[in-house]
Amino acid sequence: MVKKILLIFVSAFLSNLVWENLHSSLYLHYKNEAISELILLRAAFFDAVFVSVLGVLFLKFLYLRNRLWFSLLFGFAAAIIIELYALKTGRWAYGEVMPIVPFINTGVTPTIQLGLLSYLIFKYFVPKNEDIS
Repeated sequence: MVKKILLIFVSAFLSNLVWENLHSSLYLHYKNEAISELILLRAAFFDAVFVSVLGVLFLKFLYLRNRLWFSLLFGFAAAIIIELYALKTGRWAYGEVMPIVPFINTGVTPTIQLGLLSYLIFKYFVPKNEDIS
């Protein structure tokens, strides 16, 4: 299981790093400062830790392994909470070009990031109906 978690972490880090770099231009700032590569690396690391912890649950419980789509829900929910908190406290702000999800007022790209990437990573690294031991 440790090998699977490591694969999940590395995949999550790399995919989130690419995602962070691609959508960073949709943000105005991070803590009133320019968004640097160090900030993007830190965000990708945090996202990889989240996906890895979620991955432990999906590897450990057969019920979740057989319902990988739950990772979409968990990831979307976590992303919405993170975005709402960060926007409310001024940690970051969206630029004018950021597409916004109606009603919840969070950016589309950060809202779907954790859920979509978790699901895609788990689809490749979390085996269904197998003993993981």
